[in-house]
Amino acid sequence: MARQFEPEELPQQQRGTTPQLVGRYPDFDVLDLAGHWDALTRQVVLDRVARVPELRFFDEAERATLDPLCDRLTGQDREPRIPVLNYVDEKLHSGVHDGYRYFDMPDDGETWRTVARGLDAEAQAQGEASFGSLGHPAQLELCDRFSRGELGSEPWRALNVARAFGIVMRYVCEAFYAHPWAWNEIGFPGPAYPRGYSRFGSQHLRHGETESWEAREAFELDPVRDGGQEAS
Repeated sequence: MARQFEPEELPQQQRGTTPQLVGRYPDFDVLDLAGHWDALTRQVVLDRVARVPELRFFDEAERATLDPLCDRLTGQDREPRIPVLNYVDEKLHSGVHDGYRYFDMPDDGETWRTVARGLDAEAQAQGEASFGSLGHPAQLELCDRFSRGELGSEPWRALNVARAFGIVMRYVCEAFYAHPWAWNEIGFPGPAYPRGYSRFGSQHLRHGETESWEAREAFELDPVRDGGQEAS
């Protein structure tokens, strides 16, 4: 069977913070570079860490379902975790969405609420009170079925399930990868403005165009290339 790379195999984070304190760049903290960003950008990024928005759009029952959903979709199984749902909630509460929606789908906020009801209905069919009450493996199994559009209990009949999953993932990925802890995890050095990329397009560099301030990877196994190989 194909080998799976678990967080325990990754190096422990030594500087800065990453989800679950593991990552490929254990000595990298993007916030060390904050002095190179313009003042407005710096404040926006720092606020993502220091000023987590309160939950105002979702009610208590929806939060209890959608919070673990966001964690399962981002592989966050222990602290520290990026509070993805808080940022999704903030965007939905603001009423400023992405400017488009599918012709056969409701408003994004209603899609999220229906997803919460639908996941709870699936859990109740398994004898649990809600999605949040399910064990970790059962939650992952439901997420897999959701991604395949294979959920069909009553609440889902109001949605195109496959498109609902795409909408959820769009919001989740936007929230997760806008956070500096995710940048630490993937070695992203943040905005290049106003510093810029001095080596980009250089004719003298034959093997990459790495800037002096970019992170150096400490774990080289590729989850797609190497994870797809048969385990020995």
